[in-house]
Amino acid sequence: MEQNAFSEGIAPGGLREKPQIKLLVCYLLKMLDKSLTRSQINEIFQEYPVANYFEVNEALSELVKNGMIHCDLSREDEILTITHKAKYEVGVIERSLPKSIREKSVSTALRVLAREKIQNECECSVEEKDGGYRVSFAVNDVGVELMRLSVFVADFSQVEIVKKNFFDNAAALYSDIISSLTVE
Repeated sequence: MEQNAFSEGIAPGGLREKPQIKLLVCYLLKMLDKSLTRSQINEIFQEYPVANYFEVNEALSELVKNGMIHCDLSREDEILTITHKAKYEVGVIERSLPKSIREKSVSTALRVLAREKIQNECECSVEEKDGGYRVSFAVNDVGVELMRLSVFVADFSQVEIVKKNFFDNAAALYSDIISSLTVE
């Protein structure tokens, strides 16, 4: 059985045609109504593997080349912004993408952006200790450390799980701890 390398890693029902991938990229930028970096777009498409990484990057390059997305190179990463022309065109044809893909892509994008914001507000350190690892987290807000938490885990695979779950749930974890500690 011959395999197409550019179909690898795509979730069932995912996009395999470049025009659809371009449309989804523009749809995301339009719906989020903010610029994203190329890295953020790649992270979104890796978390919700609706399209192949290489196809997504090729689509991004073509969208920039065709003037559908503006690319600002003023920082380390390319900052991509949808143009007015592309917003209009996406508005006309966005329903050609399956509703489930549109909704799941936007929710994945929001989750990735929220996690990135939390990672910028939180600190994490790992130290090897007593045959395992001590993972320490700090939750900060406006330069004030709100909470510091350390947990011991047995192996490095648990370190990665604990870190991911912390960053995915930092606000809820902080809120739950405060609620538990302030109950009379």
